[in-house]
Amino acid sequence: MNYLNNVTIFADEESRCISPENLTGIPGGACHASGVLGPGRKGNGSICLPTGEETTIAHITGPGIIRHFWMTVRNLSELGGFVLRDLVLRIYWDDSELPAVESPLGDFFCNGFGERCDIDSLPIVVNPVGGMNCYFEMPFMKSARFTITNEHPKDITSFFYTINYAIPKEIDPNRLYFHAYWRRDWNTTPKQDYVLIDDVAGYGYYVGTYLAITALSRYWWGEGEFKFYIDSDKEYPSISSTGSEDYFGGAWAFHHKRIGNLPTVTNFSKLFTGYPFYSRRDSTRDFFEKAKLNDMHSFGDDALPMHGLYRWHLPDPIAFHSGIRVTLQQIGNDDIGLFERSDDICSVAYWYQDSPNGIRKPFPERKLRLPR
Repeated sequence: MNYLNNVTIFADEESRCISPENLTGIPGGACHASGVLGPGRKGNGSICLPTGEETTIAHITGPGIIRHFWMTVRNLSELGGFVLRDLVLRIYWDDSELPAVESPLGDFFCNGFGERCDIDSLPIVVNPVGGMNCYFEMPFMKSARFTITNEHPKDITSFFYTINYAIPKEIDPNRLYFHAYWRRDWNTTPKQDYVLIDDVAGYGYYVGTYLAITALSRYWWGEGEFKFYIDSDKEYPSISSTGSEDYFGGAWAFHHKRIGNLPTVTNFSKLFTGYPFYSRRDSTRDFFEKAKLNDMHSFGDDALPMHGLYRWHLPDPIAFHSGIRVTLQQIGNDDIGLFERSDDICSVAYWYQDSPNGIRKPFPERKLRLPR
């Protein structure tokens, strides 16, 4: 957790970076392209992502350690306002055919609903305006491959990114592989817990949760408990929260109550917990591409209540030896009593484990990922 330790003792490693200016990361390979100002003067700052194609943006032979990557892209076009859901990030370790990371680009960076949101946490940082950063350390033994699949209805002409990594002299063979997986249930079933992950076999640590919930029922939505079924747990979990807002580090429905006024939602973004996003308005059609103002919402800008939250278990990782299953109850409160809810839930689960292989399940197609 102390990043200063990484620079007070020299590790005798080599630093590399892959970007549009150095597509392979080779030493002395950056800034060769010519721009309008001449050779080596901002010649190649971005790439094009053709619609309908999976583009490999980095292919690294190992061993190595991903230390940081940054990405940004316009979040809308005249053909739709959900670019951050239409682009899919995949990361493959050690020549595996199954991606260890598979998520819509925005959701991976805690920007669900296809809308931008600043994030001020430790491993995920999103800065104005749409600068998406990941600081999870990601070791690999043989190879690392990053791809972006563009399922937006048009080419993405300007996709910017940098991937910073180290080539160490050696890597501990007990190092774990980073994983992240996105799921969605359009309409959860009352009395049935929403499942974030249930196909993880092996040993490792569960390290984080991003939740994007669209409320389909009235009243308070967050009475449900997160449950962690570890190893041989069957009917009952070993670990649970006392409520959804409690799991994300808040309390009392995140409502700030003022005498004589209705309670108001209080958003926050901290190192390990956050509730950074809440909206009841569709803003995805306020502007077209290149900030061209859309003067009129032809069909209004109403939206269902949307809530985005995150929790990082970096100081308190949840260890598992043979497997883990993570679920969330959908329980509400109408000020009279508890009730079973049905909502639209998306999630990203983040964990480390011994295997480089991802989850063998078909990834939802574009129309099944679109926000409500």
